[in-house]
Amino acid sequence: MAGNEESSTQMSEAIESTMPPLRQVASVSVDSLVLDWRNPRLIGLDLDATDSEIIAQLYRDEDLSELLQSIAANGYLDIEPLVVVQEEDGDRLTVLEGNRRLAAVRLFRDVELARRVTEECGVRIVVPEIPNEHIPTLERVSVYRVAVREDSWSFIGFKHINGAARWESYAKAKFAAEWYRKDETSLSEIAGRIGDKHDTIKRMVNAVYVLEQAQKEGVFSIDDRVTPRFSFSHLYTALSRAPYMDFLGLEAAWSRFDPKPDPIPEQNLERLKEVLHWIYGSKTEEVEPVIQSQNPDIKRLAEVLDSPEGLLVLRGKGSLTNAHASTQSVERKFSGALLRARDEMRVASNNLRGFDGKDTTLVDIAGDVSETAQMVHQRLMRRVRDATSVDE
Repeated sequence: MAGNEESSTQMSEAIESTMPPLRQVASVSVDSLVLDWRNPRLIGLDLDATDSEIIAQLYRDEDLSELLQSIAANGYLDIEPLVVVQEEDGDRLTVLEGNRRLAAVRLFRDVELARRVTEECGVRIVVPEIPNEHIPTLERVSVYRVAVREDSWSFIGFKHINGAARWESYAKAKFAAEWYRKDETSLSEIAGRIGDKHDTIKRMVNAVYVLEQAQKEGVFSIDDRVTPRFSFSHLYTALSRAPYMDFLGLEAAWSRFDPKPDPIPEQNLERLKEVLHWIYGSKTEEVEPVIQSQNPDIKRLAEVLDSPEGLLVLRGKGSLTNAHASTQSVERKFSGALLRARDEMRVASNNLRGFDGKDTTLVDIAGDVSETAQMVHQRLMRRVRDATSVDE
């Protein structure tokens, strides 16, 4: 037993001796580096994710094709070191910052890799020809090794959340959530260290907890969404509005508190499923999303959630437009239509010079508009007189 322990210790020391020094820039072989499946940019991947799956996502969602073109034209420009860590269970270096660059270099070095990505993931990758003089630049790259993942978070967070190479909102949220859980650092401190607004980070991490609960309970899967792009901002924007909070059973201003797992009450999980399907759709259940544009549609859906009639229309497969229309009073519909009609007639009046007198059907239409306007005006005046006489 003692001999086995001594052998294991010697092996660990041998591996460590081949590692680049901590907190220094060093040159290493590309073959000593592995892609990070926990990269916040990646959506829906787990511990068993293959290199093909990681590269497929990076190619599809992160403009890897542009980087391939740049390397083909200039060679690998070893200007900024990759940030790496030696995982406890590995003898190679996991790339924490620079996965796109490593993926691009590997595609050039392994001529069969692009074919495997296509076969396994259905993503066709075009790897451009690279001149022979650029091939030596693909052998070794500069790295900066940290002892543990947490040591890289401040730098990566600042660069990709408020820096020049900003991530999409979901990548930002996943990154902040992992930091918050693992490091037990307050969100206000995290926000300060990455140069972001405290309230924004809090809302994003709270929304991550909601999404994780939905996926854990089997009411929603990101991979099942209908929308090609996962617009995470739709979700955390919605969850900051009172009608969504009430509909899902969340406390008022819940997103201002420190995030906690499973924030949605169990009895409201079906409602959570509805909200996520209305925002993102579901391929398996053939549900189309009703949200097309964040600002107006998130607000309109909130008003529908606050209306029994609107909910009935939406649950009956009605459009968001029809569901929202049912939430408005008759008086509001009338005044809105009248104001829109006035605005449209002013537009027509200002553009009369565009009428050359040849299309007489436009004269008939104008006559119909005039008659309708006179009829509406007469009825309005009659009701005003009736209301006045009653008051007297």
